[in-house]
Amino acid sequence: MPDNVTSLFRSTAAHSPSMAALTRESDGAGPVDFCIPCNPYFPTPAMFEEMAARLRDIITYYPSSADTITAELCSLLQLPPQCVAMGNGSTELITWIDHLLVRESLAVPVPTFGRWTDQPMETGKRVDMFPLQESSGFALDLAQYAEFIRARGTRVAVICNPNNPDGGFLHKHAVVQFMDAMADLDLVVIDESFLEFADAENEPSVVHEAMLRPNVVVLRSLGKNFGLHGIRFGYLVANPALAGRVRSMLPKWNLNSFAEHVVFMLKEHGAEYAQSLHQVRRDRMDMSGQLSSLPGLTVYPSQGNFLFVRLPVGAEGTVVRDRLLTEHRILVRECGNKIGSSSRFLRLVVRPQVDVRRLVTGLEQVLYGTSRRGAAVSEQATGTAYSSGTAAVDRLVSQTNGAGTRGLAQAAGAGMPLPAAASAPAVGPGGGMPVPAAAGLPQPEPQPVPQEAPRPQPAPQPVPQPVPVPQPVPVPQPQQFPQPAAYPEPAPQPAPAAPPLAPAAAFAAPAPSPAPAPMQVPPATGPTPPGVPARGGLTAAQVRGTDGLSMAPATGWPGAQSWPDAAGMGQAAG
Repeated sequence: MPDNVTSLFRSTAAHSPSMAALTRESDGAGPVDFCIPCNPYFPTPAMFEEMAARLRDIITYYPSSADTITAELCSLLQLPPQCVAMGNGSTELITWIDHLLVRESLAVPVPTFGRWTDQPMETGKRVDMFPLQESSGFALDLAQYAEFIRARGTRVAVICNPNNPDGGFLHKHAVVQFMDAMADLDLVVIDESFLEFADAENEPSVVHEAMLRPNVVVLRSLGKNFGLHGIRFGYLVANPALAGRVRSMLPKWNLNSFAEHVVFMLKEHGAEYAQSLHQVRRDRMDMSGQLSSLPGLTVYPSQGNFLFVRLPVGAEGTVVRDRLLTEHRILVRECGNKIGSSSRFLRLVVRPQVDVRRLVTGLEQVLYGTSRRGAAVSEQATGTAYSSGTAAVDRLVSQTNGAGTRGLAQAAGAGMPLPAAASAPAVGPGGGMPVPAAAGLPQPEPQPVPQEAPRPQPAPQPVPQPVPVPQPVPVPQPQQFPQPAAYPEPAPQPAPAAPPLAPAAAFAAPAPSPAPAPMQVPPATGPTPPGVPARGGLTAAQVRGTDGLSMAPATGWPGAQSWPDAAGMGQAAG
């Protein structure tokens, strides 16, 4: 592909340009897509032919109401329609969850799907980001996450299972225990958008448990599972009060005619769908093995339809991404713009073996120098050299002269400084610029930097840092969670500095040493108006450097023996 197509990455607000944009800028043929997490085996060719034959009617006429389409989906999933709300993609549902059910603060592990961090900030909420540790393979320790939520006084908790981009998986019993431990929160969201690709447990979903609890919402995707991102449809499951509240705000025709046509086709194609999931899981194992054979490349365990990989030391993700695209017509997801990640990480979608062989060949040539441009990995690496790759963060850092989110919060007069991550800040290439860390963990006060002072020359060299070796992620056992505390929190106590987070070998009872006292947080006074920081947090305008005025168990599917049910995977065919 021509070199100029890579400029599309720098001219879009999204992490990657659309496939349509890439196709327009090339010779009319798009690249092999390892970026968008789509099921490559569904719909079947026969289903596409059927939709093509009905194209005129599908795009000419209005769809049925959302209630009609939802009722058909629920008849397949064997879920009560009053507990389900269908949306024009999961992003629409995340937006309404934020507007209707998140009052002032939300906690989410990072890295994760960007809308869970960006959407609440756009409406002035505080986002408490719990950093997943590379040293533990980005595994989420639910006990530590619960302690973090209590210490921050967060009112809404989010879990993505499996998590995007690393594919980390939590067993059902641990998720249910966490839901019950957080019963006093305003809301607990379990995002199961990629759960149907998991095979670590027969019935991993908590949809049935969510319907019985007053403050739990489960989010499910259809576009990812069915390989139809362009149709834009997904659904949430909750108790009738929560689901009805979201459903009442959705437009009458928020679902399009393509979504309706696909939903009404599904009951005749359950076996093909189950077979597609089975094939994706087999491809995931094969792809992981092939990528793991590349020197210096780390592949993390995944239960999604994607793999999270760390490039060899010295490789810059944006360079690897651009060269794979221009030299090999391969599109990958470089993760430098994900909070909690860096440009040393790629998310690679699981694809058929013929495509994986092409990817491996391209990576070999780009990384190890068998192409005309030489290697992307320096022979003598001097450190990890993480770069943020995030335009919004770059603007934030430039406005504060390197002081990061703490400096911006203090400049804005916020009452509570945003602390940095437990580990030392990574050094950016060439400029020594620290990557802004997630909020919520204590750090020393930064040295004041005059706003008008120019950046010192020459720039300091990156500090070598050892590359941590991911450890095997232990199978979670029943764990103890902090008991729900009355809201508002008790009187303030001295809060010692929290130690760096580390994965627990097992979820054991609390140690006899005294636990850190919870951070004193003022009581809630009602919903936070848009544009107003919640409890010392940052508004979206402050983070993005704008003026704030622009808009910123079931038995299976009827008629098919092998349909996965709404509570889990069921039995995959063949």
